[in-house]
Amino acid sequence: MTPAQRLRELIATGEPIAAPGAAEPLTARLVEQAGFPAVYMTGFGATAIRLGTPDIGLLTQTEMSDHARNMTRAVGIPVIADADNGYGGPSNIERTVHEYIQAGVAALHLEDQSSPKRCGHMAGIRLLDSGSSVRRIAAAVEARGSDELVIIARTDALGVSGMLDAIERASMYRDSGADMVFIDGVKRIAEVEEIAKRVEGPKVLPIVAGAETERLTLDDARELGFSIVLYALDALFAATKAAAETLAAMRQAGRSVRDERALGYEEFQRMVGIEHHQDLDHRFGG
Repeated sequence: MTPAQRLRELIATGEPIAAPGAAEPLTARLVEQAGFPAVYMTGFGATAIRLGTPDIGLLTQTEMSDHARNMTRAVGIPVIADADNGYGGPSNIERTVHEYIQAGVAALHLEDQSSPKRCGHMAGIRLLDSGSSVRRIAAAVEARGSDELVIIARTDALGVSGMLDAIERASMYRDSGADMVFIDGVKRIAEVEEIAKRVEGPKVLPIVAGAETERLTLDDARELGFSIVLYALDALFAATKAAAETLAAMRQAGRSVRDERALGYEEFQRMVGIEHHQDLDHRFGG
């Protein structure tokens, strides 16, 4: 069974799929080891890890597809991947879909921002017109062909033109062939409830660290009818704070400082799968 088929099987159960975000393959492994059924390759996190910059459309299609490929190699659970706005026109979208399929992702989402795009919670987002966005989703669906890749249509209209436009766009994108829709920029529980009431079909619930929506549980997501719940930034923010605090303590102390919560060398090696490679070396090494 391919990762895309596995994801479709999970969606078909009707239970919401919790997919924490991973900025790189190491965190993706931790998501899998924690027992989650899927992992989300966040473009926000990928940009921060690869470039050390904000998510303002700086990563290219080849960088993102390479990042996705490394992540799918690291885990056995389905990877849901950010594909930004497809990185150009219809031919670019076709190539993006083909590259992501070859990378082994289970699902990708395409957004309706014009370039240069940016994180859905930032100011200054510019939207493509809805007609153009519908055609772009249709192009992605055609490019997929017979593959089981799940295509998620994301709209960033909520923070730009309001809830009504976001709901209308989501419905249009669903009708153009998207398997699932995703209204980004949601911060309040009332917004989630309105989306649940007015958007038909499978949909994604994004939970952003620090927003009111953090209070929503998977049981809430089930009752509201969401198929996938993305926790895009929790692990990234936690890891970054821990690293910053450790480095600040080292600078102040003038020596190595070990946080009691930190992993030891052997524990870390186990987490990254050292036993497998030791076994290979034992059986086939010189």
